[in-house]
Amino acid sequence: MNWNLDITIDELFEDRVSEEWLRRVVGRVMTAEKVDYPAELSLLITGDDTMRKLNRKYRGIDRTTDVLSFAFQEESDFPALPGGAVQLGEVIISFPQASRQSEDHGHSLNFEMAVLTIHGVLHLLGYNHENDKEEQMMRTREAEILAKLTA
Repeated sequence: MNWNLDITIDELFEDRVSEEWLRRVVGRVMTAEKVDYPAELSLLITGDDTMRKLNRKYRGIDRTTDVLSFAFQEESDFPALPGGAVQLGEVIISFPQASRQSEDHGHSLNFEMAVLTIHGVLHLLGYNHENDKEEQMMRTREAEILAKLTA
């Protein structure tokens, strides 16, 4: 494993989120995407208030959302230090929104957390959904990774 994952879970949700499961999900994405270089990323599980503030500040949308990704490679021209890890960025997930979505879709909360984590990490690795073609490519990749994870 060439990558390092820092997970922060808001204390309100610590007893309802499996850090081990999230690590497994991120590991599956990194393996599927053949990340064979030293890399670091962060995952934050938070509440709707924090998510709404971030969504408003960075996207101009004044409501909560399920997942946000901040890819550091897109935002900086600063090169990685020789032999140092690539800072991929941060994925932020709203636990309450994930919980609502799992109920709406009729699947487990762990499954929904996996869907959102995969989506967020793929954004850090350069996937996007700015147009129909990109969105289809990203959705297909998400489904492939999810199928391997739940097999």
